[in-house]
Amino acid sequence: MKKILTILLVTLLLTGCGKSAKMEVENYLKKYKTLDSEVLVDLERVVESKDLNEKQKDKYRDVLKKQYKDLSYEIIKEEYDADISYITVKIEVYDLYKVESDASYYLENHRSEFEDNGTYNASKYMDYKLDKMQNTTDRINYDITFTVTKEDDDYVVMQPTENDLLKIHGIYNYELN
Repeated sequence: MKKILTILLVTLLLTGCGKSAKMEVENYLKKYKTLDSEVLVDLERVVESKDLNEKQKDKYRDVLKKQYKDLSYEIIKEEYDADISYITVKIEVYDLYKVESDASYYLENHRSEFEDNGTYNASKYMDYKLDKMQNTTDRINYDITFTVTKEDDDYVVMQPTENDLLKIHGIYNYELN
């Protein structure tokens, strides 16, 4: 029994009392799934940066919250090199890029549906697109490699690239690759 406790204690000391690069990436993604306050502040910045009316902003908030809460992930690869780790995660999110692309195509072919007295109504189109985003069930998988550094005894997930953030939001333009 004493030997088992010694092994457990040594293991905890070597892994930083249970902390690891992998766990920090999981914590990072869990902040999205649980709608952590940091994530909600960023979400609000994104929503406020869009040219939307208040009702549309509320709907867009709901779309993003659904995206975050329903995000799923699996760690598929771990690489460790001194004080830098690379944790590759396969995420699954709603394919909002496809929704935007399909909505744009629909607009091109049905423009008159978004006109009032022959004048294009951007708000009407945005309502259409947000409804499609809110109701989509199409999902897509992406691989993201997170860089994690070890600073003192703490692991820190480095800011993901812009493309990786677009993947988390489900709006990454995968047609360019």
